[in-house]
Amino acid sequence: MTKLALTMACGPYDRMEALAQGHVQPEGIDLRYLGIQSPPEIFARMIKTRSFDVAEMSLAHYCIMRTRGDFPFVAIPVFPSRVFRHGYIFVNKNSGIREPKDLEGKRVGVQEYRQTAGVWVRGILQHDYGVDLDTIQWVEGGVNEPRVADHDMDLRPVRPLKLELIPEDRTLNDMLESGEIDAYFGARRPIALDKGKNVTRLFPDYRAREKDFYQRTGFHPIMHTLVIREELFKEQPWVPESLFKACQESKSWALKQMRFSGAQRSMLPWLYDEIAEMDALMGPDPWPYGLEPNRKILTAFVQYLVDQHFIETALPIEELFAPIIAWSE
Repeated sequence: MTKLALTMACGPYDRMEALAQGHVQPEGIDLRYLGIQSPPEIFARMIKTRSFDVAEMSLAHYCIMRTRGDFPFVAIPVFPSRVFRHGYIFVNKNSGIREPKDLEGKRVGVQEYRQTAGVWVRGILQHDYGVDLDTIQWVEGGVNEPRVADHDMDLRPVRPLKLELIPEDRTLNDMLESGEIDAYFGARRPIALDKGKNVTRLFPDYRAREKDFYQRTGFHPIMHTLVIREELFKEQPWVPESLFKACQESKSWALKQMRFSGAQRSMLPWLYDEIAEMDALMGPDPWPYGLEPNRKILTAFVQYLVDQHFIETALPIEELFAPIIAWSE
């Protein structure tokens, strides 16, 4: 029987390596895996030209557009990107910002206001530290390189927002270093953190805070999911489950390779100590896929989108993801 030929675009991640190299074959699918380093490139190509059958997608963009309607993609509960975000809040040393509440009334840079990383940081600042987000003047633009506004991708809240776009020849990094903005947070580290004189983290002890956040909430923040073209899902409803099983197997393969002690797979001198710390904190499955293991974190994230006025009402989580039948022998 001829297999269904599909193209999948996703980052060159270790948890996807077995899929990319063909060690794992999705049932009934002849998969062409395109490992693309830039997530925004994947998102834009999928949304604007439907360049792929399956693609990595911003969790925020997907949840917003799927809730608003007329978004021709359906998510599979696979989450290829997760990042703790306490360490991605940066401040100018001369801004007077010493604690989260000091951000109120300040000018704060964001690469893209609707960026998933930004949704997470704002949610943490609001819910854990009581920051009034409505007092902040938001400044949007490229971080280390100039960024041209993309009105097709730049989703905005459904109520007025104090947002300023910087000139297309400027960067948030330079503005943070010079003090033109007081703080910045997002998915990219500003170059000035390492090469400038005036930029530092809001939380120097970010790793301890992130571990505490996980212990309190169980949340390892999800950044991206996978989506499939909706018409393909309707024509071939078995495809999401086949891909889900393959992604699970690929992740298991990566964890096994990472733990092989005969020779280190990654250039991290204390790799096995890091693995032991991860296991102690997160248990045997540190990167869970599926709806039920992620119900609490997904519900919280969608509530952040409501709180931040991207959507007016949260859809049930089941309506955002293709149904997957869990099966064990």
